[in-house]
Amino acid sequence: MEKALHHWPRRGNQPEGGQMILNIERWSLEGYPDCDTIQIIFHFDDGIQSDMHPHPGHSYKGMETMAYLPQNSMGTKILRQLEVAFQYKLLFTVVASSSGEYCVTPADIPLKPLDGEGSGSFGYPDPNYLKTVRKSLKVKGIK
Repeated sequence: MEKALHHWPRRGNQPEGGQMILNIERWSLEGYPDCDTIQIIFHFDDGIQSDMHPHPGHSYKGMETMAYLPQNSMGTKILRQLEVAFQYKLLFTVVASSSGEYCVTPADIPLKPLDGEGSGSFGYPDPNYLKTVRKSLKVKGIK
């Protein structure tokens, strides 16, 4: 039997003070016609980079973004895993934009916006998203 790579999730470098706000929307995501929708709002104020960021002591621009999950058993399980990932500071990071300004941006765990929202992302329908995000969370030690 193989040993688990991670007993606990490792900590990321997501900025302090972010918020993860949950809403239940009474409409269905495309591809999930029989359930309501979980809306997750992530909010970060502007701040100062810490030692775990690319340029400590310099400012970064905050952000607000939304992600969506179907309110079914798999979507609810993934929501709980995303909450753990948020607590372990794994969902967001600080990077330099193409203009050189530092800003908060999603890290490498994929978040699903509605179609047309988000930067370079595609929304629903996406029949592989729930499997994809579960794999990404598992790699980080979140089961």
